[in-house]
Amino acid sequence: MSDPVGHQGPAASGPASADGSPEAPEAPEAPENAEYRVAHLQERLAAEELGELGVRAEFRAGAVAVTGTVPSARCRETVLRLAREELAGLTVHTDVVVAETDRPDHAEELW
Repeated sequence: MSDPVGHQGPAASGPASADGSPEAPEAPEAPENAEYRVAHLQERLAAEELGELGVRAEFRAGAVAVTGTVPSARCRETVLRLAREELAGLTVHTDVVVAETDRPDHAEELW
């Protein structure tokens, strides 16, 4: 049976070491002070003007992920500003959403 993907064995998946076995991919290295900067951002989010504990910042795969839920768009902008200040020069991915806190515009129908 033919292989539709063109797989050619272990050598096709990446470089091999001197003994012929495939080398494990190297994890990207964190900049020297990235972990410290992420921890400092977490402290600022919790202690300063926001007191925001619903947002997390984690160093993963060579980038910082800032995720969580905040109560307002203004709070979200403050979180993003603090992240830009603390993490300048690092790759940052943000997924900070605003919680829906408006009153419902219609009654809920229960069956």
